[in-house]
Amino acid sequence: MIKVLLFAGLAEEAGTHELEFEFLGENRMTINDIRRRIVDTYPGISHEIERAMIAVNEEFVNEELYLSDQDVVAFIPPVSGG
Repeated sequence: MIKVLLFAGLAEEAGTHELEFEFLGENRMTINDIRRRIVDTYPGISHEIERAMIAVNEEFVNEELYLSDQDVVAFIPPVSGG
């Protein structure tokens, strides 16, 4: 299982802070694969999730990283303020 954490507007749009996806080990999964599955389910977050920073197991990564079973993926949208 891969756990996905959503923050700020992403969590608000999805109505949850946490999602889980079955790990498909025979079909190597990347961050982009997970992002597409989230957007398919919650199309309203497509713009914000594309700009989000990504962390896997609490380390920032790029979207081409291959995931492993039990990984925790966090999508962290840009923060603005003054």
